[in-house]
Amino acid sequence: MRKGTREESRKDLSADLSASIAVFLIALPLSLGIALATGAPLQAGLVAAAVGGIVAGRLGGAPLQVSGPAAGLTVVTAELIQHYGWRTTCAITVLAGCCQFGLAALRTARSALMVSPAIVHGMLAGIGVTIALAQLHIVLGGTPQSSAVANVQGLPGQLADLHPAALGISALTVLILLGWPRLPGRAGRALRKVPAALAAVATATAFAALAGLTLPRVDLPSWRSHALPELPEGPVLGLIAAVLTITLVGSVESLLSAVATDKLIASERGTANRPPRADLNRELRGQGAANIVSGALGGLPITGVAVRSVANVKSGAASRKSSMMHGFWVLLAAGLLVPVLDLIPLAALAALVMAVGVQMVSITHLRSVTRHREILVYGTTIAAVVLGGVLEGVAIGIAVAVALALHRLARTRITVEQLDGGAHRVCARGQLTFLAVPRLSRVLNQIPHDRHAVLELDGSFMDHAAYETLQDWQDSHLAHGGTLEVSGRSGASAHASEDDRSDRAGLLAGTGIGSEGPDGVGGPGGRTDRSDRAGLADLVQRADRSRRSPQRGGHQCCRPWTPWQNHCDHRAAESRTAATAAEAAAAAAETAEPSDIPAAAPRRRGAGQLASGIGAFQRDTAPHVRDELARLAREGQRPSQLFLTCADSRLVTSMITASGPGDLFTVRNVGNLVPLPGAESGDDSVAAAIEYAVDVLQVDSITVCGHSGCGAMQALLSSSPSTPMTPLRRWLRHGLPSLERMASRHHAWARISGRLPADAVEQLCLTNVVQQLEHLKAHEAVARRLAEGTLELHGMYFHVGEAQAYLLSEGQDFYDCRVFDSVGQVGQHA
Repeated sequence: MRKGTREESRKDLSADLSASIAVFLIALPLSLGIALATGAPLQAGLVAAAVGGIVAGRLGGAPLQVSGPAAGLTVVTAELIQHYGWRTTCAITVLAGCCQFGLAALRTARSALMVSPAIVHGMLAGIGVTIALAQLHIVLGGTPQSSAVANVQGLPGQLADLHPAALGISALTVLILLGWPRLPGRAGRALRKVPAALAAVATATAFAALAGLTLPRVDLPSWRSHALPELPEGPVLGLIAAVLTITLVGSVESLLSAVATDKLIASERGTANRPPRADLNRELRGQGAANIVSGALGGLPITGVAVRSVANVKSGAASRKSSMMHGFWVLLAAGLLVPVLDLIPLAALAALVMAVGVQMVSITHLRSVTRHREILVYGTTIAAVVLGGVLEGVAIGIAVAVALALHRLARTRITVEQLDGGAHRVCARGQLTFLAVPRLSRVLNQIPHDRHAVLELDGSFMDHAAYETLQDWQDSHLAHGGTLEVSGRSGASAHASEDDRSDRAGLLAGTGIGSEGPDGVGGPGGRTDRSDRAGLADLVQRADRSRRSPQRGGHQCCRPWTPWQNHCDHRAAESRTAATAAEAAAAAAETAEPSDIPAAAPRRRGAGQLASGIGAFQRDTAPHVRDELARLAREGQRPSQLFLTCADSRLVTSMITASGPGDLFTVRNVGNLVPLPGAESGDDSVAAAIEYAVDVLQVDSITVCGHSGCGAMQALLSSSPSTPMTPLRRWLRHGLPSLERMASRHHAWARISGRLPADAVEQLCLTNVVQQLEHLKAHEAVARRLAEGTLELHGMYFHVGEAQAYLLSEGQDFYDCRVFDSVGQVGQHA
């Protein structure tokens, strides 16, 4: 046992040593480049890299995360140096570390992740733009200005005064950075083991030295003159804002990097080879300690760095020793390699940092925020960071995000259309508040007074102003001889006319809209005054009772499933009825003769429930769909897509896709599996359905839908070779490629946007959707239509417990993961 433990420790040490060298080769040029971009002494970058590796690596809560100076704090640090000087900036770094210690003690690390991703990505992109603009001046042979606006304004003059040597070295650096990962052949594969950043800077340095170019170069002064912090001087509020900015940006970037590193580890390694998951509060504490030490020793602020962490994981690091050893290598280089480092041209470092800044404007993030309709928040944050600064930009981004959320919450779509026979239908979708009253009045006044009107209210709240507007219009419309029909969220409707004013108290009742009626009507137990204005008051009162004991089938979109959604209530009612009947029977039995007691009839649970369901369909649903089904019977089916999902009883495909008769051609089986053509124990029924849907029905798309808690995936995970072969086991063999894909390091990992899979079952459910889409492409009919560009394939995952659907996004994210994005309710526009 001890021998095995020693061998494992020796193997882990070897892996950590190899990974630490790879990370060191990336960290060395980047640390110097970031120090150059901030205007700090170049040694400060090396101090931060060494302290980040040793202190944060030892004390942090993310074992494989690598910390050091990061581009995300470059702009903030540069501004602080300009305003307060370098030594005061070091003191601000120490105070920011103390603040991080305090936040960790309060266990607030998870709260930092509550910031909208659009704001975080916008902040980083704005920082990247600012960095790129500043370093562009050094690339062109000049000196950067104090702000992004000044850098843009100074570009024409800089372009007119180019320095060919600096521009040539910078261009060479960028070309190698872009081309190094694409080197072909076996030699290229061997060369790619050297980090692109190191190769670019080393090549540019060698070329400049051999060509004898006269360029500004790295100048590391003696460590004896290294500047240490001094007591902060300046306006107190300004210093507090500076400390909070370093704390906020550094903490958020570190914690997001820790979460991203966890996801990468989960995708790269099996459960047996994974280190513990990140303890975010401990990580924040480690970052605080590192910033205290770095600031005290005259180093740059420290955060977790995603680029170095990715390199650490992909290089095979096994423990936190890799990060600590990388810090020792930086410390060693700072003492022994000063003559070599002094040969590096500043233009090469500037080109390297400029490329990092450009990469911070991520196309993947841009697509993500566009897909989630947060491009306004993203763009505003970028602009505010570039024009005003990081803290101001984040504050403006938060304000815009809050305003956008309130706008989406409060907006209402109100439309009017004329029906056959002269009737008018008004649809109000969303919350009816005072903000919607002008539009509501304008639309209602378009309806002639002597016509029939249909008012559809699809919302959950109506304030006092909207209540009064509707009530006044109702009185006026009926007084002029019009008639009115109102329906709401519950699907119930009410009719009224001037000749039947006594029934107007129930006119809008049952629509399911909550309201702030006058004088508190509608409160629990409120009294309804049956006057000319009692219609909406009764609505409020009954809607309030509805909210206290809601019917789950209340929404009109779920009307066909109302009996199903209330089946628990039905069963409870049946149980109560049965209990009452049993008590009555018992009481009767006390006074009856034994011969008078009839034998209990056998229960017919299955048949009775089926008959009850059919009866409910014939009574409630068939009248609404009869015309549509008759049209489909005449014209034949023309479904838009083939929907392949699991046979699990909790998946009601028409409900979760809001589809109806003729929309989906559905195939269901255990595990939503698509057997490969010609596979052993193949099932032609699935292949036949695919061929019929693709070639005969000419569907436009195919969707493979998995779900949480899939029993088939659980069976796959728990199966063993000794389990007897049954029909179910033979069928589940078509899911083995999904199991192999999940364990493989050569395939993209699948996850849900914003979180890790809950367990191995959920991971396999997600991976299975991706794998079955690959199986679909192996079918000849599907491959042909895909090549023609006339067919689309979609992946979908339905979380049963959350009632939340997720769609598989296109491509992969930064860490080569296939991401399932949540599908929210599409907002309505007025």
